[in-house]
Amino acid sequence: MALSHLRHAPLALRLALPSIACSSPATRRLLLFAPARPWRLLSTASKPRSLATAAAAEADNTSAGTDGFFAEDSTSWKSLGISDRVASALHGTGLERPSLVQAACIPHVLTSNDVIVAAETGSGKTHGYLVPLIEKLCTKSSSTEDGHSENIAARTDNIVLVFCPNVMLCEQVVSMANSLLDVSGEPLKRAAAVCGPKGWPAVRPDILVATPAALLNYLFDYDPERRRREKFLRSVKYIVFDEADMLLCGSFENQIIRLIHMLRFDEKLLSRAEDSGKEVALEGSDEYHEDSGSESAEISDIDDENEDGHIQDGAVKVENAHVGARRDWRRVRKVYRRSKQYVFVAATLPQSGKKTAGGVLKRMFPSAVWVSGAYLHRHNPRLERRWIEVTTDTQVDALLDAVKYGLKSEVDPELGPNRTMVFTNTVDAANSVSDILRRVGIPCILYHRESSLEERTANLQSFRENGGVLVCTDAAARGLDVPNVSHVIQAEFAACAVDFLHRVGRTARAGQSGIVTSLYTDANCDLVRAVRQAEELAQPVERAFSRKRSFRNKLKKQARLREPATLLS
Repeated sequence: MALSHLRHAPLALRLALPSIACSSPATRRLLLFAPARPWRLLSTASKPRSLATAAAAEADNTSAGTDGFFAEDSTSWKSLGISDRVASALHGTGLERPSLVQAACIPHVLTSNDVIVAAETGSGKTHGYLVPLIEKLCTKSSSTEDGHSENIAARTDNIVLVFCPNVMLCEQVVSMANSLLDVSGEPLKRAAAVCGPKGWPAVRPDILVATPAALLNYLFDYDPERRRREKFLRSVKYIVFDEADMLLCGSFENQIIRLIHMLRFDEKLLSRAEDSGKEVALEGSDEYHEDSGSESAEISDIDDENEDGHIQDGAVKVENAHVGARRDWRRVRKVYRRSKQYVFVAATLPQSGKKTAGGVLKRMFPSAVWVSGAYLHRHNPRLERRWIEVTTDTQVDALLDAVKYGLKSEVDPELGPNRTMVFTNTVDAANSVSDILRRVGIPCILYHRESSLEERTANLQSFRENGGVLVCTDAAARGLDVPNVSHVIQAEFAACAVDFLHRVGRTARAGQSGIVTSLYTDANCDLVRAVRQAEELAQPVERAFSRKRSFRNKLKKQARLREPATLLS
């Protein structure tokens, strides 16, 4: 149900707002605690065990207050292969020990293997790839200072290239990278962004964070003679795709596949140069276009490769970890030596179809090491979940009570002010919710795509520093790291299970607990039923990922089949 009608519907407001101001709680018509459909907290006993050993699961249950977020006490940054210099920088930012996901993925990123990290939101994935890649850059720079290498690849400057789907995520990754300081107070490795209004950096950074469109613009539109393109592609040695499921689908898909082909093409040129012992420049565009012309075929073709195997590591699953020599790409006719590393990171990574992000990665990077979080696509036991069915008449009352419930919740003073995020499906609905909250004296901050970049940045910073209520669309659901959000409210239920997982992932991050209140209507019942059933059975919610009408029809058919059995019982 859209909330935008409430903004211009005096009748709806007369039904709700006067009762809020004048009636006692006993006489108000509230659905928040209706006995017919009470909210329910899933117990920690329903915690999924499929990706963890029994010993690790038992350690999870007995760990005080962390619920399995941090790696075991014996695991340190140094034990993962991180130098004292980088470990000291991590301690300076308050990161005393790695999380489980970081402990699982860092050793693999430190190798030359391609790595795919699929782990729940708030598990530490960003530092999981930044830390080992900065370690690699520091090691490379110290080794090249000792002497000149005979290897052509080693003689070029190494750059980490990170792709993010939007400007806010780019700036967040840059901030996290630049916060790792050495003893002089300077960043260990300098990061810069190419996105939005930000142009190409005047000084070459060690870590370049960009949106796909912005990078393509600067490599082609603003560099038609390829003076910058050749050197840049040769310098890029490590490529990260943050929010990989979003980048590999929809409007980003063609841009990302094009960039991957460009980078692979440079790998072939460099391999040829090493074989011949001399530099080979990018000669014209014919050969590159021949290779990149198969972009759509690369995605749609079926790869017959089987997975090599898997290794279970604590509370995360690692697959293909033993892969040594790299296999050649399916679409590359000539054998060549690999010189770049690809890392894909996502909090949701559907693998149920050939065209899903997981399916694409399995075909394009069949030898990659997969690291999966224990609660990927699953219920997080640190979350208290409340399910409230509403109608047009009860929706406003239920929303206001949910907001007040969150604001009254006790929060550890060390965690800062109380923070509540209210999600809607549209900008109009966000504006309506904002109007309703302000009418009853609850100040709030707006965040959606129709706001300017400057306004969004200022509002998000205000929410981080001062807390309060942030009314937002799904523009705030992915990747944004707002610490210590205590309560997430779905004023309108998410359109799909993927959006649901990203919304609820804004709270209960980094080992903390949180509350999620979901308001839903009869129109959402199929999706809500599928999500709740998965939680009850401690199963992933991947079956509910589909946005297609066939998914709803399938659920309705299952419901009809259950009805006769209910009547007969």
